[in-house]
Amino acid sequence: MIAIVDYGVGNLFSLASSLKAIGVDSVVTGDKKVIEQADKLILPGVGAFGDASFKLKSSGLDVVIKEQVKNGKPLLGVCLGMQMLFEKSYEYGEYEGLGLIKGKVIAIDLPKEYKIPHIGWNALELVKQSPILKYINQNDHVYFVHSYHAVDCSESLVATTEYGKQITAIVQSGKVYGCQFHPEKSGDVGLKILKAFCEEK
Repeated sequence: MIAIVDYGVGNLFSLASSLKAIGVDSVVTGDKKVIEQADKLILPGVGAFGDASFKLKSSGLDVVIKEQVKNGKPLLGVCLGMQMLFEKSYEYGEYEGLGLIKGKVIAIDLPKEYKIPHIGWNALELVKQSPILKYINQNDHVYFVHSYHAVDCSESLVATTEYGKQITAIVQSGKVYGCQFHPEKSGDVGLKILKAFCEEK
């Protein structure tokens, strides 16, 4: 069973619907005991990093997530949830992340002809093998919605996308994974990525 962590931000039920479509049981929960009993965790997120960080810490779920990762439980961060995996974000200030992956989150700085936020379908450029890629191919397209991106994370970089520059798209450190895009909004490719994560041991 997959626990989709409910800390007050995120596309919780879209993710639950996507997991149901691939035959995987999930529960949307902020309950520590349920999270501890789950086989794997998904950390969603939509909105501002500072607000999300405050909600995660004030609920105590940051400690729970770190404990579960330390115990070897697979974790997938999605969009803002992926950004929360890093050490710091500089979105409207400076905020501490979960520190599960080395790197930081900064504003996307692009030439004027590129619109921010980055919204739309972009091709994945696979740069490293990873269990989360087992069902997808080079240049498969996924759906992005974001204004900030992860940098200084070469050790964990699995895939990028080109949008005026190379943008971090997928990261992995041990059993901690992150997708900057929304797999739950990325059609069959997104479902294949979720399926691969759900099969992680």
